[in-house]
Amino acid sequence: MCVESDGCEIEGCSSSDEVHTLSGSMSPGLKSNPDLHPCKPGQKFRAALLRCRSPAAAAGILSFGNVLNYMDRYTVAGVLLDIQRHFNVSDSGVGLLQTVFICSFMVAAPIFGYLGDRFNRKIILSCGIFFWSAVTLSSSFITKEYYWLFVLSRGLVGIGESSYSSISPTIIGDLFTNNSRTMMLSVFYLAIPLGSGLGYILGSSAKEAAGDWHWALRVSPVLGMTAGTLILFFVPEPKRGHADQLGGRIKHRTSWLCDMKALAKNRSYVFSSLASAAVSFATGAFGMWIPLYLFRAQVVQKTAEACTKDICSSKDSLIFGAITCVTGLLGVVIGAATTRLCRQKTERADPLVCAVSMLGSAIFVCLIFVVAKKSIIGAYVCIFIGETLLFLNWAITADILMYVVIPTRRATAVAFQGFTSHLLGDAGSPYLIGLISDALQKSYTRSVLWQFLSLGYALMLCPFVIVLGGMFFLATALFFLDDRDKAEKQLAAMTRPPSSVKV
Repeated sequence: MCVESDGCEIEGCSSSDEVHTLSGSMSPGLKSNPDLHPCKPGQKFRAALLRCRSPAAAAGILSFGNVLNYMDRYTVAGVLLDIQRHFNVSDSGVGLLQTVFICSFMVAAPIFGYLGDRFNRKIILSCGIFFWSAVTLSSSFITKEYYWLFVLSRGLVGIGESSYSSISPTIIGDLFTNNSRTMMLSVFYLAIPLGSGLGYILGSSAKEAAGDWHWALRVSPVLGMTAGTLILFFVPEPKRGHADQLGGRIKHRTSWLCDMKALAKNRSYVFSSLASAAVSFATGAFGMWIPLYLFRAQVVQKTAEACTKDICSSKDSLIFGAITCVTGLLGVVIGAATTRLCRQKTERADPLVCAVSMLGSAIFVCLIFVVAKKSIIGAYVCIFIGETLLFLNWAITADILMYVVIPTRRATAVAFQGFTSHLLGDAGSPYLIGLISDALQKSYTRSVLWQFLSLGYALMLCPFVIVLGGMFFLATALFFLDDRDKAEKQLAAMTRPPSSVKV
C-alpha cells in the first residue's frame, strides 16, 4: 500500500514502491496505516496518473520531445530550395538561417544550464517547447518582403530548443545509472538523426501535399504542444544524483563559478566537447547542403532539370531524410552495443570507440565528393556508411560526460558542451560553406557545372574537421580514467551516509 502526499491511500502499490508527486518529488513507500482513508474518485484518477510516471515512460517522452526538437530544426532544410527561390537569396544568405538558429541556441544554452541545476527542470522544458512551437507556427505566415524577420524567427526558435537540449539529458541521467543509463541515453540521442531525417521527410511531404512550402512549418508545432503537455503530466522531477543513490544526501552545492573552473580543468570534458564540435560542424553543413548538392549533381548529369517552378523537386530531401533516419538508428544501436562489448576489454572503451568511428567516417565522407559527379547511387552509399559511423558517438559522448562530471553540475556541463560544440561547429559551418561556395562561383564563369563543383569544394572542408574530432577523442581516452576517478572521489566527499528512516 502506498500513500500520496495528501494522505490518501493509493491502491495497487506494494510497500516497497515509490510514489512520484505532481510536483516532481519522490516519496518512499510507507506501510499501510489504519488512519488512512480510501481514495475519492478524483484522487483515484490522480493515483492512476502517478503510476504512469515510471522512469522508462519519462525517458520515452523526453526522447519523443527530442525527436520533435530536431524535426523542427531540419524541416527548413527539407524545403531549402523553395525558401531560397521564394525569398530570392544566395547560398550564403540561405545558410544564414541555420547559423542564426545555432547562435541563439548556443548563447541561451549556458543560461538554461544554470537554471536547470537549480530549478524545476520539467517546467523549463515545457515552457521551451511551447515557445518554439508558437514561433515556428507564426513564421509560416511571413511574406517574401521580410526575409530578415524569417531569419529572426529561426533565432527565437533556437532559444526555445536550447532549453530542451541543455536540460533533458540530465533528467535521464538522474533516473538511470550504468548500462541502463547508456541504453536510455542511446534512445534519447537516437532522436537526433531520427528527428533530423523526419524533418526532411515532413518538410518535403507537407509541401507536396499542400502545394505550398509554408505548410512544412505548420505540422511540428502541433506535435510540440503535445510533447510539452506530456512532459508536464508524466515526467517526474528526480532529485539530482537520485539514480546514484545520492538524492537528498549531498551536503552542499558548489557555486556556478566553482562549477565552471572545475569543468575547465576536466580534460576529458574539454576534449570530448571539442570532438563534439567537430561532429556538429560536419552534421550542420551536411544537413543544410547535401540535398542541394545532390540535386545540382543530377542537373549536371542531366537526370534532373534546374528548378524553375514554384514547387521544386523534393526527391533528394526525402531520400536523404530516410537515409538519416536509418543510419541514425544503426549508428546509435551499434555504438551502444560496441561500447558495452569493448568495456569488457578496456575501461577506455567509450572515447576509443568514438575516435575510431570518427576516423572511419572521414574516409567515406571524402568519397562522397569524388563519386557524386558520376554516380548518385554511389554518393548515397558513401553517405549511408559515413553517417552511420558519424552517428556512433552521440550517445557515447553524453555517457562520457555523465561519468566524469558530478550530478550537481551536469546540466551546466551539458549546456556548455552544447555551447562549445555549436560555437565551433554548426553555428558557422552552414554559412561558411555557403560563403566559400559563393566566393568560388564569383571567381569563374557562372554555370550549372561550376555551381555543383563550387559547393562540393566547399563541403570538402568537412572530412578534415572530422579527422580533427577523432584526434580529440583519442586525447579524451588518455585522461578518461583519471577524470572519472576524480568525479567519484569528489562526489563521495560531498555526501554523507544515509540517515535511518522511521516508519
